[in-house]
Amino acid sequence: MRIESITSAQNPKIQTLLALQEKSKERRKKGLFVVEGRRELLHCIEAGYEPYTIFICREIISDEDLTGIAEKCSCSFIEIPRHLYDKVAYRGGTEGVIAELKCKERTLEGLKLKENPLIVVLESVEKPGNLGAILRSADASGADAVIVCDPLTDLYNPNLIRSSIGGIFTVPTATATSEETINWLKTQNIRIYTAQLQDSEWYYDTDMTGGTAIIMGTEATGLTDIWRKAADAHIKIPMLGKLDSLNVSVSAAILLFEAVKQRNKK
Repeated sequence: MRIESITSAQNPKIQTLLALQEKSKERRKKGLFVVEGRRELLHCIEAGYEPYTIFICREIISDEDLTGIAEKCSCSFIEIPRHLYDKVAYRGGTEGVIAELKCKERTLEGLKLKENPLIVVLESVEKPGNLGAILRSADASGADAVIVCDPLTDLYNPNLIRSSIGGIFTVPTATATSEETINWLKTQNIRIYTAQLQDSEWYYDTDMTGGTAIIMGTEATGLTDIWRKAADAHIKIPMLGKLDSLNVSVSAAILLFEAVKQRNKK
């Protein structure tokens, strides 16, 4: 393992790293994204992502962790001092490692499904934190895929990666238009259940033991008509207080684990 050393924040490689963290345009242009932390990096590698450059801080990372990462990578390593690491790191507690990795195309065709899959579909969800939380729930519930339709946030947004704690790499995730996704789901014989208040039945009265796609919209506007019309059923969660909606990530978790409960009883 050959390690280069950089000490200046003005170094072009540091400037590129910062630009990749801050600008989706730069990520698209270079085909790279940034991940912080040993756990998240290992999730990336296990999911088949190829590291391009790995920045390490010897004052933070343990020799054991560095050796474990180096054994899985053939990319270049760059050592930076603590003061520079603190400048480029988005958050503390990232174990002294920040990596640039090559982006992968995420398409419906790339999803490999088992029998009776459980899928979450998100229409135009724009908050990285919400999407990250849904990915964590999808991972915890063993969901087969998350599909983001007409995305308003970059799947390689650092805030999304951070809030998902690597779930964006552990759960197969694709992007597509709503129309493409509807056609794909129907071709796969997967039932479409839209989460909405209007003309709906209780979620626990809906059979989720077969191939199931749970469709979630934005908290502000809900789902568009294309999904309402394509649905096999409309489902809702009881709201016993004075408010009429839950955070979309909380709703997704409730519906996912209802599917898990039903399938475990089957």
